[in-house]
Amino acid sequence: MKNNELLRASTIMAIGTILSRITGFFRAILAVAVLGTALLADTYNVANTMPNILYNLLVGGALTAIFVPQLVRSFSDEDGGHGFASRLVTTISGILLLLVAIGVIFAPLLVRLYAPEFSAAGFEREHAIAVAFTRYCLPQIFFLGLFTMLGQVANARGSFAPLMWAPIANNLVVIAVFSSVLAFQHKVSIGSITNFQIELLGWGTTAGVVIQALILIPVVRRSGIKLRPIFGVKGLGKSFSLAAWTLVYVLISQLGYLVTVNVATAAAVRSAQAGITTGVGFTPYTSAYYIMLLPYSIVTISIITALLPHLSKLAIEKKVEDVRLQLIRAIKMVGVVTVPSAVALIFFGPLITEVLYMGISLPDSRYIGYVLAALGLGLVPFSINLILVRGFNAFEDTKTQVLSIFIINLISVTLSYVFLWKLDSNVVTVGLGIAFSLSYIAGLAVTLKLIKKHVGTLEISDFLAQHRALFISAVLVMAPLYLISRYFGWADDGATLVIRALRLTVILGLSGVGFLFMAHRFKVAEIAGLRGFATSALGRLKR
Repeated sequence: MKNNELLRASTIMAIGTILSRITGFFRAILAVAVLGTALLADTYNVANTMPNILYNLLVGGALTAIFVPQLVRSFSDEDGGHGFASRLVTTISGILLLLVAIGVIFAPLLVRLYAPEFSAAGFEREHAIAVAFTRYCLPQIFFLGLFTMLGQVANARGSFAPLMWAPIANNLVVIAVFSSVLAFQHKVSIGSITNFQIELLGWGTTAGVVIQALILIPVVRRSGIKLRPIFGVKGLGKSFSLAAWTLVYVLISQLGYLVTVNVATAAAVRSAQAGITTGVGFTPYTSAYYIMLLPYSIVTISIITALLPHLSKLAIEKKVEDVRLQLIRAIKMVGVVTVPSAVALIFFGPLITEVLYMGISLPDSRYIGYVLAALGLGLVPFSINLILVRGFNAFEDTKTQVLSIFIINLISVTLSYVFLWKLDSNVVTVGLGIAFSLSYIAGLAVTLKLIKKHVGTLEISDFLAQHRALFISAVLVMAPLYLISRYFGWADDGATLVIRALRLTVILGLSGVGFLFMAHRFKVAEIAGLRGFATSALGRLKR
């Protein structure tokens, strides 16, 4: 797949992802405006995260890793892959329904597992609300699986856009739900939230995921794959064999995330016990993480989603050198966006969150910014690691990558507990951001070493010079702007929202233009590709 072909395939997905993230920002901002960033918000976010955790832990990661390569292979079957896809969808759907039922029954144990300090004396109300939210959100597991399966079927048929556009409908539903609460009740608290409001927020959030999944049904029909209920596991042996190692991979990853949730909620409870009212727990972490994912989602996911079916075909045809070149090309293309984005998050994290999270106090929004800056350190290695993992998946190797994720999570978990023990509770969540970043920086070296098993020589030097030029370009432009903002005290001068928004717009605008100019001066070839990507995206939007 040539650069321009990859850009064309990625453009429509990027547009959908951009709109999805824009609506996602409004959703996140409204959630914070309604629930705040302290313990009430943590009860909702822990519950709303639970379906994703359980789904990914038991099924989701395996589907993403094996479905596209196996579907591509099944197209050569006598029935064109219809039977394989139908049998896998039927089998996984049954597993997901059983998982939902078990989760609803054992919701109190799940809350105790992920947020054990909610069970501390004096926090009975928080625990009860978290359990209620969890039960209303757990049915999302089934529809998350349906969305993934239908989306992967469409991807295997070369239809990439719907998987990126469907989440927009999800966000719009949840925006409507939170807007209704905000319009009639404004901000709620642990003491004032009613059972009806808990039900509305819980079921409303789940309804968004339901709509997101159902939208893909007509898309799959148009792709030519005829899905129908077929029971049994005939022909799925290899898929489940591959899935076994993927489940180990996801288990390690989710256990690491379990520690993140535990440490963040523990920090929130201990801060509340110490009389700290600023949100310093899981909600600031998830809010910052969501912003950090924006550049990664717009470019990295769009490119690798378009790239994976092609990589699978190259791997099947044993064109190893072509796979290596495609991976390097993808890393360089993604770096054009992720490197300057990481520098911007590190320099301007609090300035960004003060504007985006306008519905909360400045101390709350600034704290999210500090977490964002810490996470920004890991944006680039995180994105590269994801691309390399897709390389493993193309070769249907779900075993080797387990070592990489084990080391990444071992570092993250160790640092997380060290920070919980050694840092004041009100800065622990910033430490979690640093733990995330350091773990992926170290893990990247491991992943690069392991991928050589399939592609031969893939060294950091293959893209280091380009990334170094991108980094220097970004720092040369953004460092003076950062120093100006510090000199005038823009991060804490109490300016109005309009003034803060204007400052941020000027800073980011100058940063973007200056970066493109400097990177062009450094002769970064992918800058021209980025220009073509943007021009193509704008052209599609105008139609």
